[in-house]
Amino acid sequence: MASSSGSPDHPSPTGNGSPAVLLWWISVGAGGHVVVHTSRCWEWLRALRAHRRPRPLFHAALEVSDGDLQYVLEMTPVWGQPPGPRGVIVRGPVGLRWLGASRFFQYEVRCWAGGSIPDRDWAVGPPVRFPLTSSEVHALITRVPLVPRLTWGRDAFGIADMWNSNSLIAWALHSSGIASRRLLPPGGGDAPGWRSGVVAALSDSQSRPGADARSEP
Repeated sequence: MASSSGSPDHPSPTGNGSPAVLLWWISVGAGGHVVVHTSRCWEWLRALRAHRRPRPLFHAALEVSDGDLQYVLEMTPVWGQPPGPRGVIVRGPVGLRWLGASRFFQYEVRCWAGGSIPDRDWAVGPPVRFPLTSSEVHALITRVPLVPRLTWGRDAFGIADMWNSNSLIAWALHSSGIASRRLLPPGGGDAPGWRSGVVAALSDSQSRPGADARSEP
């Protein structure tokens, strides 16, 4: 778990030459990197309706290695990002679809070869590792541009769960045969948007026979 000083050292476990996917759970807002302000409001309202305490919130990021090259898969707001290449392959709207005409209301999906996760040093615990074959890794990477371009912050499926960065990760894992619906963040935390990603992947799989998800990492 992250220390009180705020920056534990997480060496990259993908550099062993074996194809794999690493799932990192990172506290929302850790290290000064605010992924989505609406997540905290969303959790506060859900906790109020359920008459329970708010849970710690997490956002997820993936590192994907084909054995030689490492990719980072993440979804962030467009505004505030540094200039230069960072593997952007998809953009979508934030808040309301019509607002997506402005870059201040857009998100970007990255599949960044040789990239890095800016706040990975504040991940809680070690990553969850999924060993895959090289062909499975390449299939995952090739599939990422097909992620639904839903509106960030909206409940696209009527399940009281918003579409956000966690949705991308859950969708990518489940679409690749990993049962993301069974994955939970550490410490009794919650990952807003995770269920929306699973539902999106299940909707996609209806047109892809034989896409049953594996249940174990």
